[in-house]
Amino acid sequence: MSFLRAALNDTLIIHPPGFYIIGFETFPYISVYFVFLTFVYVVTVLFNSLLIYVIAFNHCLHTPKFLAVVNLAVIDIILNTCTIPSMIKVFLFKDNFVPFNLCLLQMFIYYCFASLESYSLAILAYDRLIAICFPLRQNSINTLQSMSCIVGLTWVYNVGRVAYSTAIMTRLSFCKSVRVFSYFCDYAPVFRLACNDYTLQWSVASTSSMVNLMGPFTFILLSYACILVTVFRMKSVSSRMKALATCIEHLVLVAVFYIPIFSIFLVGLYVRSIDPDQRVLSLSLASCLPPCINPIVYSLKTKELKTRALTLVRRMKTRP
Repeated sequence: MSFLRAALNDTLIIHPPGFYIIGFETFPYISVYFVFLTFVYVVTVLFNSLLIYVIAFNHCLHTPKFLAVVNLAVIDIILNTCTIPSMIKVFLFKDNFVPFNLCLLQMFIYYCFASLESYSLAILAYDRLIAICFPLRQNSINTLQSMSCIVGLTWVYNVGRVAYSTAIMTRLSFCKSVRVFSYFCDYAPVFRLACNDYTLQWSVASTSSMVNLMGPFTFILLSYACILVTVFRMKSVSSRMKALATCIEHLVLVAVFYIPIFSIFLVGLYVRSIDPDQRVLSLSLASCLPPCINPIVYSLKTKELKTRALTLVRRMKTRP
């Protein structure tokens, strides 16, 4: 194999033309899984696009809550677009070579939007916190302008952080294997192939994983602790039920996103002999399913969205 060489701080850095993505080597009927992923991707794009369309063209839905929902829908589309088409190309059509720069680009997009997914769930928890705990001041605290700033800050932070963590991958020298055991150009499986010191990359990856998963998740837990305290102080049972009912769709999304990820990490921690292919399969499912489920949950559980979506469908049916 020919290698591209670049000099960095008088140290020879060897960058290969690209990497070979390998995985699912022990699954005999893996093509069935990728047919399923194709269905997941189509549902992800259609339902999230419908969600964005319904909210964008109905001025009564131009509220902080639905701005946060649109933010999540955009993230969902990009996240699955980053991984599923390339997985189908790699594993279904057996074209598993990924050029070096394209590998870094996929790495950047995936980790940026996976982190944004976590923060978007925290933003939705913030919306529920203000609506339930501060109902009289909701319109003054949680405005479109303040929600736009919060969403914008999470994007700027995550783009900048992931851009740095991706950029430092160019400091690594790859002079041995270029076979990445994962379902995409995954950060840790790639830097572990380096033949020079990758302590910086390991530190950045472990710190980012903790901060960007546990940070938003802790905020969500604290938000719901405050919400429960407020709800149990309500005198009317019907008021309690009504307040909790507005949180159901968000709690479902939190469970769908965090439970599989935490389960995989716990299993990996305590069951060291887990099959590598099963781990890759579990990680890919944990990554690809939430963006597909999120719009369905919000469309079915949110009365305003369901009403507007049904109205749109009726209009399309009556058109000649």
